[in-house]
Amino acid sequence: MISIARKLLAFLSLALAPALALPIAASAQDMSFDAYMQIVAGKARAQGVSETTISSYLYDLTPNSRVIELDRAQPGSPSRSGYPAMAPYINTHVNPTRIARGRDMYGATYQTLMQVEREYGVPGEIIMAIWGHETNYGGYRGNFDLARSLATLAWEGRRRDLFEGELIALLKIADRGMPRSKLVGSWAGAFGNPQFLPSVYLRLAVDGDGDGIANIFDNRTDTIHSIANYFRDSGWRPGIPWGVRAYVPSNVSPEAYATDLTSPVCERVHERHSQWKTVGEWKRLGIQPQRPLADDVLASLFAPDGPNAPQYLLTGNYRVILEYNCSNYYAMSVGLLADEISR
Repeated sequence: MISIARKLLAFLSLALAPALALPIAASAQDMSFDAYMQIVAGKARAQGVSETTISSYLYDLTPNSRVIELDRAQPGSPSRSGYPAMAPYINTHVNPTRIARGRDMYGATYQTLMQVEREYGVPGEIIMAIWGHETNYGGYRGNFDLARSLATLAWEGRRRDLFEGELIALLKIADRGMPRSKLVGSWAGAFGNPQFLPSVYLRLAVDGDGDGIANIFDNRTDTIHSIANYFRDSGWRPGIPWGVRAYVPSNVSPEAYATDLTSPVCERVHERHSQWKTVGEWKRLGIQPQRPLADDVLASLFAPDGPNAPQYLLTGNYRVILEYNCSNYYAMSVGLLADEISR
């Protein structure tokens, strides 16, 4: 998966470019690919990237038409016709195989997970659930050359500022000694076990075992530390679950507590959540959490598939999962997978 890449793209316009049966160069703004690489080289040089890295990464590149094809296939603004049911997505992504593999990996890395939970405050099962969703615990991480993908997306021009910045960040990673053979991943530039973008790697990847490199590719310790660091940076609050299933009486309608707020980012994700109330306030309305949740914890009510399907009280930590991928389908499946792994 390319969750962090998708999340960053959601901050920008996703209006689809027309499907043109033209050569790839036709979508460039105003210059040839090689000329644009020279501009990127100058910017990278100004930010301290070595000439050796610049020449070895930029000067032999060609644009990748498959990357632009995949980018243009991304959805634009969603329709207002409603939401697909969540249960089928959950059944696909929180399946017995993924649960079993998560439990096995949890057991194999238990000591590291306990150490990380003490240091970062992020539960091990949440870390495992992210890893499981992103790359099936390292089973697939993508095979696109990141430099070529990011250079293609930056040159194409639709989101040049984003991808140009990620390309220069990738060059900085290479300057640290990371071999190019490692720098492969999704078509949109995410890589490693947690599918970090290059800028996220530079900011939050952690050398968990002290060997001098934050190896999120095939080092379990570094992967676990790095995911935990991302969650701590995003505001995870220790000791509070992401959410709990709730009993909602038939005379209580979630629509009655719909939020009046408009989120500036991922509006359709947040509009589905209710107003924030303390758990104590929800209890006084007859809504009962099915697992312990302190009365002073703020929570929102969420009925993803309507009143006749499971309903939940979501805490602020659910919003932290959304920082990884701004999708209720993703965040719910991460939370539920984490619960199954720890069961």
